[in-house]
Amino acid sequence: MNKIKKNDTVYVLTGRDKGKTGKVFHVYPQKERAMVEGINYVKKHVRKNKQDQQGGIVQKESAIQLS
Repeated sequence: MNKIKKNDTVYVLTGRDKGKTGKVFHVYPQKERAMVEGINYVKKHVRKNKQDQQGGIVQKESAIQLS
């Protein structure tokens, strides 16, 4: 059973964002991962399409492990 829930403030212990804190905005209990505001940014290459006329590199947040 997981103790971390939406809107909790978490502290990152390891990795590239070690020492940062952030607010949880989505939890994936089956995968034991969570999306945290301002933590674990990744760059994703996006192709242009009809909705998004400009493609390029987009920076977005990725899930982190809950251990």
